[in-house]
Amino acid sequence: MALILVSLGVVCRLLPHPFNFAPIAAVALFAGVYLGLIYAITLPVIAMVISDIFIGFYSLPMMLAVYGTYVIIGLIGLAVKKYKSVETVLAGSILASVLFFLVTNFAVWQFSSWYAHTSAGLINCFIAALPFFRNTLIGNLFYTTVLFGAYELIIVWVKKKKLQVSLAK
Repeated sequence: MALILVSLGVVCRLLPHPFNFAPIAAVALFAGVYLGLIYAITLPVIAMVISDIFIGFYSLPMMLAVYGTYVIIGLIGLAVKKYKSVETVLAGSILASVLFFLVTNFAVWQFSSWYAHTSAGLINCFIAALPFFRNTLIGNLFYTTVLFGAYELIIVWVKKKKLQVSLAK
């Protein structure tokens, strides 16, 4: 399962896609819900490091903000696990999108020279990033639905097969 999740993250980041439409946050959330703490914090980071080898690394402060946000999203998955429902999974995905937007764009403002280091510069940075937020939100909701939906359907299918086998005995 871990290999599949890392592979999904790497391949989807390397294939052409809209900016910020990637499965890394969904992988972190999924790992937090179904695989536990170690996987929740390591799988998204491993997927990012491997794909960044091919895409290219960027400034250390920005990488720490991005990777750190995915670690926090994995921890959100652990919280979602305690109260797992369609609503909490979707809320976790939306929270992941908002958190990624706020943290990474604050880091862009803080660690780059693109915006004045004033409150107006911070506001301009967030406004300029809104199109990326849309893609982040849509991507997170899409990949979260795919991962969680496929997993839950497989669970139902396996239980149905087990029941059929036990009834046939």
